[in-house]
Amino acid sequence: MAKQSNVKSRRKLINPVFHLQTKEEDDSQLTKGMIKIVRRTGQLNLSGRNLAHDEDTINYIDFNKTPEEENWWQFKPLTYLDLSSNVIQDIPGQIGMFEDLTVLNLQDNSLISLPPDIGKLTKLTKLNLSHNKINALPVEFYNLLDLQILSLAHNNLEKLSKNFGDLVMLQQLVYYKNFNVTNDLSHNVLTKLPSGMGYLVRLTEINLSHNKLIELPPDIVNLRGLLKLDVTHNDLVYLPKMGELTKLQFLYAQHNNIEEIPDFERCTHLQQIYFGNNYIKEVTPEFCENMSNVKILDLRDNKIEVIPNEIAMLQHLTRLDLTNNDLSNLPNSLGLLAHLQNLQLEGNKLKKIRADIIKGGTIRILKYLKEKLDDEEIENIPKLSNSRTHEPKIFPDRYTMKHSRSLNLALKQLTSVPDDVFKEAKIAEVTIADFCKNKLTLVPEGLKIIAENLSELNLSMNSLGEIPEFIADCANLKYFDLGNNLLSNLPDSLGSLISLRELVISNNRFINVPNCVYSMVGLEILLASDNKITEIDVEGLKKLTRIATLDLSNNNISQIPPELGNVTQLRSLELKGNCFRQPRYAILEQGTASILSYLRDRIPK
Repeated sequence: MAKQSNVKSRRKLINPVFHLQTKEEDDSQLTKGMIKIVRRTGQLNLSGRNLAHDEDTINYIDFNKTPEEENWWQFKPLTYLDLSSNVIQDIPGQIGMFEDLTVLNLQDNSLISLPPDIGKLTKLTKLNLSHNKINALPVEFYNLLDLQILSLAHNNLEKLSKNFGDLVMLQQLVYYKNFNVTNDLSHNVLTKLPSGMGYLVRLTEINLSHNKLIELPPDIVNLRGLLKLDVTHNDLVYLPKMGELTKLQFLYAQHNNIEEIPDFERCTHLQQIYFGNNYIKEVTPEFCENMSNVKILDLRDNKIEVIPNEIAMLQHLTRLDLTNNDLSNLPNSLGLLAHLQNLQLEGNKLKKIRADIIKGGTIRILKYLKEKLDDEEIENIPKLSNSRTHEPKIFPDRYTMKHSRSLNLALKQLTSVPDDVFKEAKIAEVTIADFCKNKLTLVPEGLKIIAENLSELNLSMNSLGEIPEFIADCANLKYFDLGNNLLSNLPDSLGSLISLRELVISNNRFINVPNCVYSMVGLEILLASDNKITEIDVEGLKKLTRIATLDLSNNNISQIPPELGNVTQLRSLELKGNCFRQPRYAILEQGTASILSYLRDRIPK
């Protein structure tokens, strides 16, 4: 009898979160000891406990009801909640009461929808909703502006709202079993992506595989920080020009309907490319010229008839898969690929190469082709590595600029740049210009020649005292670095740079943020540290509806206006190193959300 009495007493102390209140589920409920741990750590793991969905049997854990002997003032708010691998079909609206959550794992349940209250979890940085049955996201979902890691894989999503582009803090959209690095949109039924995807400039990885995409939005090429892109198993007929994705290292595009290899100029960091199971008919010389760092090239199961001599320019290639194409011969220049270890040719009709050579494997094939190679063939391969040395040039030639789509003159000790350099850059269709760490006192006039094509311009670490009006002609500029100069103002005409997303004016002589900045409506990042700025223009900042990062550290700001707390689009605010007394350092240490909340609380009613 005593034992039964103890059990009954124990149940009174249980405050369930999501569970079936039956005897069979009793072992899955929160014990008094578990509650103490949760209150001490702020973390709760209820994964794999067969928790159900019925609203009549789902309850909210009440942290306000505490055993008398506990020190309530020592409790930590719930910041981590793991409900993965259960059978939950509905999440009650009370989930919105967990307002301090930063990590929420609902993976592997039976969710069909999300409650609007999910939008109240504005501190979430990691959210895993993969392996459910969700077919749409509520509009409130897009209030989760601090999300950095998001997984929506293995659901039934048919479309995404244009507001998806508001989640500007997202860094990855790929899936890993380790929840700490989860992000994904794969295994849904998406037919297209919203155009706002281009605003997610912090993304480094995207997994869009196993959908029904027929095209990618044009602005996806604005994701200049992207390292990995996976679009396998879709219905894509073509890919946009990928040249803006200058940091891309891995591209997976197997099992689509792609008919030609896209333009990869400037994608010089690409290491692995997978185009297997498509309808590609040609490998162009231009592709080979741009892909000098590629190590793995998968072109199996396509319609390729000829491999160009320029394939020899892929000097870092270790694996080349040409299985099941329409090849009848191979170029002798293939024998020059000294690092090639794996060459797959099955399923082709190579009539001009003996079967015993093909069966001899990669080493045998390469040796055979190299023996047939003559000097004339080598001479016909442009820019192939050779032993000749060249004296270094200060200014790059047209070919070099066309290959990289950039004019890189950093660290050249330059005091001026000849117009002829810009004329060549114009022909090479340069979109990036870098003049950092030189001795320029004036912006080169020749920059006018390429202004309209520029997307990135770096003039940092020079001795510039002013910026000319013609910079306003850089209508497509997205990144502009003026840091470490002698600037105290910017011309009003620069307000027309509405495509600009990042502006750096740190380490100059500004006493305020130039008025033109508040007209740059596309601005997401403004770095203005280490100046002499004395005040913050809140009304101006409110005009920048996409501003996410603002750095005003190490200035002369003596007062922080409480109204700054209403600039809620800010996700990163740096104010240290100024002379104001409030907010105190302890508040600044708590991060942007705490600073803004503190300021809002001090707005006069």
